[in-house]
Amino acid sequence: MKKRIGILTSGGDCPGLNCVIRAVVSHAIQTYDWEVVGIPYATQGLLERKTVPLGIHSWNLHGIDPLLNMGGTILGTINQGDTLAHADEILSGYEAIALDALIAIGGDGSLNIIHQLAVLGNWHLVAIPKTIDNDVAFTERSIGFDTAVNTIVDAINRLTFTAASHDRVMIIEVMGRTAGHLALYSGIAGGADVILIPEVPYSIQSICNHLGELRHGRDGQSDGWYRKFAIIVVSEGVSVSAEDTDGAASCMIDKCGKGKYIAEKIANGSNYLIDTRVSVLGHIQRGGIPSALDRLTATMFGKVAVDLIAQEQYDRMLAWQNGKVVTFPIEDVINHNPSLVDPHGDLIRTAQCLGIYTGEEF
Repeated sequence: MKKRIGILTSGGDCPGLNCVIRAVVSHAIQTYDWEVVGIPYATQGLLERKTVPLGIHSWNLHGIDPLLNMGGTILGTINQGDTLAHADEILSGYEAIALDALIAIGGDGSLNIIHQLAVLGNWHLVAIPKTIDNDVAFTERSIGFDTAVNTIVDAINRLTFTAASHDRVMIIEVMGRTAGHLALYSGIAGGADVILIPEVPYSIQSICNHLGELRHGRDGQSDGWYRKFAIIVVSEGVSVSAEDTDGAASCMIDKCGKGKYIAEKIANGSNYLIDTRVSVLGHIQRGGIPSALDRLTATMFGKVAVDLIAQEQYDRMLAWQNGKVVTFPIEDVINHNPSLVDPHGDLIRTAQCLGIYTGEEF
């Protein structure tokens, strides 16, 4: 039976979303002869009963396929507002646009809300994980994460030249409120000297000692081979250092950000003058052309999502494990979110073996 399926993107944007849309539309139309409509601005589109017809020929500009190269999402997205307060209106909107199934692409917060709506409305829902934070449970990678890591590594590479030229300590603040995957992956790949993440406590004095060893050697006597500059990657979700117990430190973090806080603390805690600079990458991490890995992951997620609908396997989230796409009940995923960095995991140990300070031992 011919189906009418909808697709929406919810939460913060990231590279690779359009690749999912492209794969869903192509597979659903060419393989199953279904109708596909986009829901603009996530649940806001359902609330307003709006749809966007999606066809495989509408993006073909003289043989060029723009969705492969385009960041963000052509459907628009929202990551604010009290969605559940308008649940009844959203549910009636879903009924009005007469969908047989819905594919929702979102992070842990978005998928939680949409799943609640799906349960209330008895929707046929398939979920696809996307987030540059890579903190959705059960999946080794979410759409957008690889591109964001590449963007951060490129920034680290550029800032390293300036740091080396001026003997500076460059502090690079990246996203990750509760999970440090972005900081850890990009810090290792970018050759950072210090990586600070929410999951592992740290000491300002230990950071200063580490910077001193880089500059002067372990015995305090440089033989000319040591570095006078350093790269510190800081996740935006790190807390105050182990030495700070007063409220002033928390106030400083709230006002100035984690990068500024770390910069001032190490400048005051070192026995020698440290010239620091802070770069907050912010929403630059969300933008750009999706990497090859994100394109491949997004394409496979889109294809499998359509097949699940054909098999009438609903209330499932797709995940990437061991080189293939697998599925889990959405409720199980929600109950295990967020997926945090293992403080005793292989990546942390690898960083430590490379001489990177990653925080204090538990």
